Amino acid sequence: MSRRDMSTACWHDGRVLAILGGSGAAVMWAASTLCSSRSSRMIGPASVLAWMMLVGLVVVAPAIVAAGRPAGLDGGAAGWLAVSGVGNVVGLFLEYRALRLDLVGVVTAIASTEGAIAALISLSSGESLAPTTSLALAVIAVGIFLAGLPPAGERSRRAAFRPLLYALGAAVSFGWSLYATGHVGTELPVAWAVLAPRLAGAVAVALPLLLASRLRLTKRAVPLVVASGLLEVAGFASFVWGAKHGLAVSAVLSSQFAAVSAVAAYLLFGERLTRGRLVGVGTVAVGVAVLSALQT
Repeated sequence: MSRRDMSTACWHDGRVLAILGGSGAAVMWAASTLCSSRSSRMIGPASVLAWMMLVGLVVVAPAIVAAGRPAGLDGGAAGWLAVSGVGNVVGLFLEYRALRLDLVGVVTAIASTEGAIAALISLSSGESLAPTTSLALAVIAVGIFLAGLPPAGERSRRAAFRPLLYALGAAVSFGWSLYATGHVGTELPVAWAVLAPRLAGAVAVALPLLLASRLRLTKRAVPLVVASGLLEVAGFASFVWGAKHGLAVSAVLSSQFAAVSAVAAYLLFGERLTRGRLVGVGTVAVGVAVLSALQT
């Protein structure tokens, strides 16, 4: 095999891993979102976020201790870790506020644009993609948005205004957090990249609630918040692994959690699956198939 052929094969292998990492994150985050949508109505979004971060911190801490201080942990990496942590915490809080006010599909459709935002940041920072790959990612992004569109009707338009603002804020916060996490994940071990949001959430959300005696938890909410915390960590680990091989690809595909959430909400909670959502899910499937074919 020539040097050129070996380089091409490595490039294709990297993109395939980016697809697998992003898609794995989407499944994990969809399941976490569904659990959070139920628990946030039981104990409130702030308590859900706090318990999620605490559960994640307990899971990640042993890996951090085992790994020790990495050589690449300098001032620049610390800054990106801060962006990753704060962006994710703010995004989750805004998303849970929105989930209390409207349907899962409405919120996730808007919040899912985080992947496109992260991809644009990555491309503007110098990452290059082939035109066909960029087109496939754009098709997937459109499908993700369509998959999460709310049912038509006056109630949906009225009810969606406040959650719309929350969800838009969540999308921007998540987008920067995704980019920062993927960026720092190329320089530090995965555990360190995953640690930042957990630590930021524990300090900024859980600790104040605990000190104010406002950290709530009910017996019914326990399995939901534990599952949310574990799934959120697993999703981040999968995304970081994929981002090492292609941040823009992994970021957009991780946003499939909106399409997965919409279908799961229909099956589990009876939320309406409109024709537009079906078209969106189909568009995502076709886009992913095309993207996968381009990497082979």
